[in-house]
Amino acid sequence: MFYSNLIDGEGALPYYRVQISKHIFWNLETFMRLIFSALLVLTLAACASQGPTATNSLNSLPSAQTQQAVADAIRKTAAARETIDVDKTSLDSLSGPDGDLWGRIRRGFQIPDLQSDLVDMQANWYAQRPDYVERMTGRSQKYLYHIVEELEQRHMPTELALLPFIESAYNPQALSVAKAAGMWQFVPGTGRDYNLKQNMFQDERRDVLASTSAALDYLSRLHDMFGDWHLALAAYNWGEGNVQRAIAKNEAAGLPTDYESLRMPNETRNYVPKLQAVKNIVMNPAQYGLTLPDIPNHPYFVTVTTSRDIDVTMAAKLAAMPVEEFRSLNPSFAKPVILGATNPQILLPFDNASTFQKNLKSYSGALSSWTTYTVTERAAPAAIAQKIGVDADTLMSVNRIPAGMRLKAGSTIVVPRGDDDDEDISADVAESAMLAVEPDVPDTRKMLIRVRRAQSISTFAQRYNVSVGQVKGWNRTHRDSVMPGQLIVLHVPIGRAMPDEPGPVRVETVAASGKTKGGVMRIGTHVPTAKNSARGAKTESVKMTRVAETTTASSKKAAVKPAAVAPKKTAEKKKQKQQ
Repeated sequence: MFYSNLIDGEGALPYYRVQISKHIFWNLETFMRLIFSALLVLTLAACASQGPTATNSLNSLPSAQTQQAVADAIRKTAAARETIDVDKTSLDSLSGPDGDLWGRIRRGFQIPDLQSDLVDMQANWYAQRPDYVERMTGRSQKYLYHIVEELEQRHMPTELALLPFIESAYNPQALSVAKAAGMWQFVPGTGRDYNLKQNMFQDERRDVLASTSAALDYLSRLHDMFGDWHLALAAYNWGEGNVQRAIAKNEAAGLPTDYESLRMPNETRNYVPKLQAVKNIVMNPAQYGLTLPDIPNHPYFVTVTTSRDIDVTMAAKLAAMPVEEFRSLNPSFAKPVILGATNPQILLPFDNASTFQKNLKSYSGALSSWTTYTVTERAAPAAIAQKIGVDADTLMSVNRIPAGMRLKAGSTIVVPRGDDDDEDISADVAESAMLAVEPDVPDTRKMLIRVRRAQSISTFAQRYNVSVGQVKGWNRTHRDSVMPGQLIVLHVPIGRAMPDEPGPVRVETVAASGKTKGGVMRIGTHVPTAKNSARGAKTESVKMTRVAETTTASSKKAAVKPAAVAPKKTAEKKKQKQQ
């Protein structure tokens, strides 16, 4: 710790990984600890020699130093990493003198400035939108202190505390078109790489503590990889593989490999200039005609946990805070119930945390009004709601089931608890529960049609009462017509009568939905071509076909008459000629 304090002493040293071997670092740290221990022994001896006249060291400090010591103690005891179990432990006082968090952030800037027209353009963009800047800096007040704390613990530049302004405008509920979620915008795959849980009850990509830790781990790894913060930031946005390839391409061409020299997409080209623009605004907001909100330099929230299931609305009520404010601090909880089996980390402002603990201990009613139900067979939400006696609209809303969809077998849904159900949701359900849906459409069967004459796909689709788009999609074609001999795939509802027309010959029909695995079964019988001796003409080959249909309700086989039969007279004439 003494060595760490030396590194952090001025707060302006550039960030770097100490480029010495581990054994040298350990020897140095051991040496510093020995010195510290010796000084401590001497100090204690001096204090002991003073006898009863010695005064408390904290009380003897000047006022400013006393306040700073109190503030440091608060920072260590109130860090959100230290979760307080309100079922067993009381909350200690975490109040202290307010300071300027923006000043603390400015003192921690370490990334070299980037100067370019793109930076000026981005800074002007923000300057022309003061309302937007006010909204996103206002949102950041809840989270900035914690992020700055984490950065300083890791000796990382505090410019990175401004990165969520670029990624999500400091909105932990943000979701991009690429499915990136949270303040730090983790896509699902990268989130799993950094151990962010994503299940039906919780998405830690939106969790303030977990996502911040994962993002700083990722950024630290990228800096170790590239040795340059501009390149690390580009990789955070574009992917390390893309940045590595861009560097290799420039190296092969004998070109520089710094951030501004690489070829990259426009989004990445503007990414670091955006961060630099926000940095410039934080350094001197008045220069851009902007005002930053006052953010106290102390924890906004503390972390509590409970082993009992509790509704989100009940937790907010016991904490005496609006539900929306509660959700803004706890955006990772995806359902209306917080599961005690998962050891949840619940973030609350300090005063509200004390209220929450007091009210939780004195509350004697039910904390949770929700449980789970596992679907045993695929069914529409309305049918499930009727079966278990709940409102269908509530079931669809709570579980976010889109209209026109049905649940697949094995899906777990959240449903209201019965009056006689006081059992909390188990840890196994919390970890393994899943919800899978599919379009609520009639079961279909797959048909293969052999075309006998040229025609448009529009005509073909109209005959079978399907759309042109469906025919093209099922057959992976962009053409507008079909040709003789072509095999066309159709999916039609089971039970629908197929037209009897002189053109196409039905070849085979195979069940393709329900519990069957799909795939085409060749069950037709080929009839050889017959020659007409009178006219010298040939009749077309015919497929003798059976229909194999399998549905979830029943299975049956039906014989289908051949679509065409060789003329009887032609066969008789052929026999007479041979005789």
